[in-house]
Amino acid sequence: MNTKKFSTRDIAHIALFAVVIAVCSWISIPMAVPFTLQTFGAFMAVAVLGGRKGTFSVLVYILLAAAGVPVLAGFGGGLGRLLGNTGGYVMGFLLSALIMWGMEAMFGRSLKVLAISMVLGLLACYAAGTVWFIHVYSQANGPVGIMTVLSWCVFPFIVPDLLKISLALVLAPQIRRYAVNSR
Repeated sequence: MNTKKFSTRDIAHIALFAVVIAVCSWISIPMAVPFTLQTFGAFMAVAVLGGRKGTFSVLVYILLAAAGVPVLAGFGGGLGRLLGNTGGYVMGFLLSALIMWGMEAMFGRSLKVLAISMVLGLLACYAAGTVWFIHVYSQANGPVGIMTVLSWCVFPFIVPDLLKISLALVLAPQIRRYAVNSR
């Protein structure tokens, strides 16, 4: 296990990307089913900062939301939002980041590894969020089928999320080179 401490610069980058994720969550793209850039922000954090710092950035974002800071979509925050129907998808960002970090540790930081890890992370986020949604929704409203939940919470977002991954894969190396690696 890496016990290296974070430098002041690292902490600033982690905080900056927690803010980037928050700003991305506030940006809503109007479509038949509106979507935010929240997943893009989470993927960018790990892609730019690397697995360890990027994962901590996602964790800071989630902790800010839990503390009630309005960092979630629609300027929401608080435990109530995180424990609500869609909170599992937000928590899924941490699972995505951990998968990306693990793949980086095992296979390096090539673009191919990053792309595969983002797709696997997205699938894990969908899985965690869907299981959570079914649990919370069923508690409040009665049973709901998996296909119904997938049609509400996953299928409309697949293409936009793949576009966000593509955009992150294009932008992350440039941002990393100029913003994180510059001295």
